[in-house]
Amino acid sequence: MAAFTDPDLYRTYVGLTKVGAPEVLLHRVEGPTVHLQLRMRFVAPLSAAAQAVIDPARLSWVQDERYDLTARRASVVFRPDHYANRFSCTGGYEFSAEGGGCVRIVEGDLRIRMPLVGGQVERALVSGLREHVAEEQPLVARWLAGDRPGG
Repeated sequence: MAAFTDPDLYRTYVGLTKVGAPEVLLHRVEGPTVHLQLRMRFVAPLSAAAQAVIDPARLSWVQDERYDLTARRASVVFRPDHYANRFSCTGGYEFSAEGGGCVRIVEGDLRIRMPLVGGQVERALVSGLREHVAEEQPLVARWLAGDRPGG
């Protein structure tokens, strides 16, 4: 959890294929609670049908994360920069010790309210977010091993 709540981790998120490198907007620590806000951008290609109703350049959001270090969990709300009336996503992370390491369980609910292509866009975004979480794993492992830019 210390890695995910350290704003410097996100500077190592370079070259990801589905979600661009996050911009840290807020990092506040209050006792066992960490509030983190990240501006994110979906960068994976969308189908022609989806692009007919959505501008891929406008698929960005603020990821509002609140970590409870004592409970080893976090809540996440995505606040879209555009299409707020068509997009909603909430979820959370749960961290548990396992085999000398840590497992992060990610759960969420993503909804796209858009006739004809809503389900297709949901599937593309969920797939991209799953791939993003998988791409994070080696970056976090390197971070925890001390392989940090400038360090």
